[in-house]
Amino acid sequence: PGDDYAAMNQALTRRYQRLLAEDNLPDLLIIDGGKGQISAAMQVLTHLNIIDLPVLGIAKGPQRKAGLERLIYQGQEFALAADSAVLHLLQHIRDEAHRFAITRHRQKRQKAATQSSLEDIEGVGAVRRRALLQRFGGIKALAQAPLEEIMKVRGIHQELAARIYQYFR
Repeated sequence: PGDDYAAMNQALTRRYQRLLAEDNLPDLLIIDGGKGQISAAMQVLTHLNIIDLPVLGIAKGPQRKAGLERLIYQGQEFALAADSAVLHLLQHIRDEAHRFAITRHRQKRQKAATQSSLEDIEGVGAVRRRALLQRFGGIKALAQAPLEEIMKVRGIHQELAARIYQYFR
């Protein structure tokens, strides 16, 4: 939970500093979480002197099942009917935010892994990295590739191919 709060603090600070600068604040901030997450969000907003932005929390119910979510607004906790259109909209917004966050995290992790591996090799920049990954489909296949196959990649001369080959040995 401590890391969750720190991550939320960082993300909200970055986003709301930008939105303030653009004079483009939303009408409502929806937080996926309970009182602790709302408190963390309110601290960021207060620090940025955003005092009139409504914050709504969506907390999982005691059984942590869809449809049993508790909503928290201005310190008051309440529930909507399981068949409520408003509840379904809020669930959809939350689920889409989760999907986006997970996809973004995976993309960043994958990019960091490929950059750190290949760009440590002298002579391999963005263009050659892209050519190597297109040819082999990933770092693992490149690491197992014979020298002759690496040399077939456009833009990879014999000396660089040998450097790449040795890097993975």
